[in-house]
Amino acid sequence: MSRVVNGWGSPASTTRTSNCAARSIACVPDGVVTSCSLLVTGSSRRRRAVVRGTGAAGEVPYRGTVVPLNERKIGLRSGSRGSRGSSRSEGVAVFLNQMPRYEILSADAMATLDRGWRRIVSEIGVEFMSPRALELFRKAGMKVEENNVLFDPEFLLEQVAKAPREFDVQARNPANTVHIGGDHMAFGAVYGSPFVREGDVRRDATLDDFHRFCKLSQVFGEMDSAGGVVCEPGDAPLDSRHLDMVYALQTLTDKIYMGNVVSGPNAADTIAMTRILLGDIETVPATISLINCNSPLRWDDRMLDAQFEYSAANQPVVLTPFLLMGAMSPVSVPATLVQQIAEALTGIALSQLIRPGCPVIFGSFLSNIDMQSGSPCFGTPESAVGLLCTGQIARRFGLPWRSGGALTSSQTADAQAGYEALMTMLPTFLAGANWVMHTAGWLEGGLVSGFEKFVMDVEILRMLQHEFTPLEITEESLAFDAHAEVGHGGHFLGAAHTMERFRTCFYRPLLSSSDNYERWMRRGAKDAAARATEIYRAKLQEYEPPPLDDAIREELRDYVTRRRRELGD
Repeated sequence: MSRVVNGWGSPASTTRTSNCAARSIACVPDGVVTSCSLLVTGSSRRRRAVVRGTGAAGEVPYRGTVVPLNERKIGLRSGSRGSRGSSRSEGVAVFLNQMPRYEILSADAMATLDRGWRRIVSEIGVEFMSPRALELFRKAGMKVEENNVLFDPEFLLEQVAKAPREFDVQARNPANTVHIGGDHMAFGAVYGSPFVREGDVRRDATLDDFHRFCKLSQVFGEMDSAGGVVCEPGDAPLDSRHLDMVYALQTLTDKIYMGNVVSGPNAADTIAMTRILLGDIETVPATISLINCNSPLRWDDRMLDAQFEYSAANQPVVLTPFLLMGAMSPVSVPATLVQQIAEALTGIALSQLIRPGCPVIFGSFLSNIDMQSGSPCFGTPESAVGLLCTGQIARRFGLPWRSGGALTSSQTADAQAGYEALMTMLPTFLAGANWVMHTAGWLEGGLVSGFEKFVMDVEILRMLQHEFTPLEITEESLAFDAHAEVGHGGHFLGAAHTMERFRTCFYRPLLSSSDNYERWMRRGAKDAAARATEIYRAKLQEYEPPPLDDAIREELRDYVTRRRRELGD
């Protein structure tokens, strides 16, 4: 049933507190099963994950090793070793951000933005470089002038109301199935880089690099997906490399993955291979695909062809305005926000005309250029503000949304890379983005996928997940007996309370060093980048391929071979 997207309310003060529904800051301790816990029978959010693999009608069998429910962790995790940071094969659930959202737009501001996007779509319009799209809009009663469509804003809201607020995306390992929307946050790796960096070497990306990044995403439990084009393998044939990438994502990981969007046929190949892997992918979708707007105000034909394929197959698409203020949008955060709304809503409306009710994600890629050089800038205050606003806007439309990532303009995994990544990832958590691309590995404005940067970003992600886990306050947590034991002027290091908890009481870092100077020198005086090199190499040594049925693997190989031959490669 369609829902109603209401208006944005009457004007109020220019400053405000959050208008979100109150969220509990109480934590359900690990192992406690409640009616609202993840992966519990009766949960409206993850009910299918419990019974998948049982052969029940409408469910999708797991093509690998089943993780029994009693071996899965349920509820919220701490950030210590052995919890969220452990392998996904242990059944760790998707991160649930139950902290209050940080919302900065007043009712007046929201009303002004509402008027702004309505004017753009109705007075200026949005171009769609696809005859199929134009025909759908024409039949829906919109005014079409050549490639430009002028929209009735109420029509767009009617289409948005057809999209689901939340949905699952299945992985071949049910423990890695994700939920998109609500308080859930899912994290994918860097996407789209033509180059890679290892240490001091920057070079063209290869298919072997692609494989190694897939393996890192599989090994690190914090990552929900290896992404899609983790790097662009320049040594693979151009016309068929999408087959190599999808095959690697399907076989080297058992997590969800993103579909290829270079063309309609490439999207169709992704869908066909996903059906080989999982069977039914329309009851519960199995890929997420990125459809970028050619901002300002144009949706190009190749992306639209891919959108038609995925939406028709009920696979979620991320409709993303690509906005660098000063280049693809005006040099104003409010102006960019209304452009973002106009572009995203028109793309979402097209998906709903293709297949009413198909899942979509409100996309956002918003930053600015350097006004002296014209170079893209990332991790900027303006991008952080835009991100916070986007979360508030997407929630008002009742849509899951994408933003964030460990973005940086830095060329290497240095201090700049760290603080700029945090400048994007912190507001990502404050705003509660549901699908976070570029979580790990992004360097040089997205031109480079970095192995050391991947590890640094996983450390940031781990720390933020720990920070955004609600504090559990119980009588036991007050540790009165420890005070009674230690008394006045004593020391808690050897207290019974400490000895029982010292392994898990605090976040234990993956990368950071707290050694004193002498010990640090004895260990080689390695900085964070050097330590990250050791960690990613060790993680690759730890990697074990997730099991896959031999018949399915062979069918996938046969498909790739046949299609490569048809494509002339």
